[in-house]
Amino acid sequence: MTGNAHRLTTISMALFCAAAIGACSKADRTADTAAARTDSAAGRLDSTAMAKTDSGMNMAHNAGAWTNDHIFGYAHNANEGEIALGKLAETKATNAKVKSFAAEMVKDHQAMMKDAHALMEKVKANADSTWDDAKDLAGGANDKLKELTDKAKGADWDKNYIDNQVETHQKVLDKLNDAAKSTTDSTISSALAKTTAKVQEHLTKAQSIQAGLK
Repeated sequence: MTGNAHRLTTISMALFCAAAIGACSKADRTADTAAARTDSAAGRLDSTAMAKTDSGMNMAHNAGAWTNDHIFGYAHNANEGEIALGKLAETKATNAKVKSFAAEMVKDHQAMMKDAHALMEKVKANADSTWDDAKDLAGGANDKLKELTDKAKGADWDKNYIDNQVETHQKVLDKLNDAAKSTTDSTISSALAKTTAKVQEHLTKAQSIQAGLK
């Protein structure tokens, strides 16, 4: 091989190696970019899946998911609020019908609370009073209790109490009817039927007294 031929062969091999190295480098960069995109997409999918899971769990806990624990928690707060307001009305109401209704609320809701506790033990449930609907009910009762405690006795006091009784019993009735549609536990369904009948009875009486106060 002549000197010129040898140099041409050497240059050709060098160019070939450079091209090969460049191709490998480009392939590596392409692979790295693809891997990064795959990881990013997977990360977004994981993040979306986790967000949906968290949202679902939060909705199950708060948005009307009538588990047995939620039913007992809501009923507990309803009974507790009615007992407290009823005891206050027994001492501050000036209208005889309002005072008698208040005494009935204390008696009936104490009995309903006792029955609920017995049933709760029977079905191995707990009273979850921390979910949104139950907390809202308790918060409303506490606000009304403070308002009526500070308010002076008289006809306006009696009307305020009865108006609240109509509003609250209607709200509780609607919620418990909704719970009755959701549960598949026959024992709970039977208890809810008894409870809603009593709440409806209270609502009807409160509406009758309300009409007489206007």
